[in-house]
Parts: sequence; structure tokens; C-alpha cells
Amino acid sequence: MRKPPQRFLNFQKNFPQVFEAYELLGKAVAEAGPLNARESALVKIGIACGAKLEGGLHSHCRKALDAGLSPQEIRQAVLLSTTTLGFPSMMACLSWVDDVIEEKK
Repeated sequence: MRKPPQRFLNFQKNFPQVFEAYELLGKAVAEAGPLNARESALVKIGIACGAKLEGGLHSHCRKALDAGLSPQEIRQAVLLSTTTLGFPSMMACLSWVDDVIEEKK
């Protein structure tokens, strides 16, 4: 797993109680239903695409790769956004995913 961005590490250091609460919330929602780690990773990729959150998509792409998803699976999840978000938005998201996938090589 790649080292998190410095901004994230600074947040963790400067606001440890908030970070701990955030981590606990993330764990609670992950365990709240039947989705496995791979399915959850794909959902989070879709949400980040829909909200056009570049940093979030970078983060969730790294986590998806760590969860065992292939670059092809991640790219298909992004391609599925074409008919909902539009071609230009999908292309932006695809470039953000490719940033991470290329970095992992």
C-alpha cells in the first residue's frame, strides 16, 4: 500500500480524535451490510466519479487495487459512468484513475 498523501497524514496528526471518529464511522458503514471489500470499492469509485472528487477517486482507486481489483475492473467502473455523467466527466475520471494505475507500475 502506498503512503497516504501528506495532507491526510497532517490531518491525522493534528486532529487525532476527529480522525479516529472518521475511521470508526468508515468501519461501521463497511460492516453494516452484505457488500464485500471489492464491491464496496467499486461503489466508492462510482460515488467519487459522480461527485467529481479527484482526490477521493485517487484514494478509492488505490484502495480498490489493494483490495485486489484489476486496473481493467476499475476502468470499467469508470466507463459505466459515461451514460450518467457524460463523456467529458467520464474522461476526467478515467484520467484520475490512470494517474494512480500508472503510479503503481
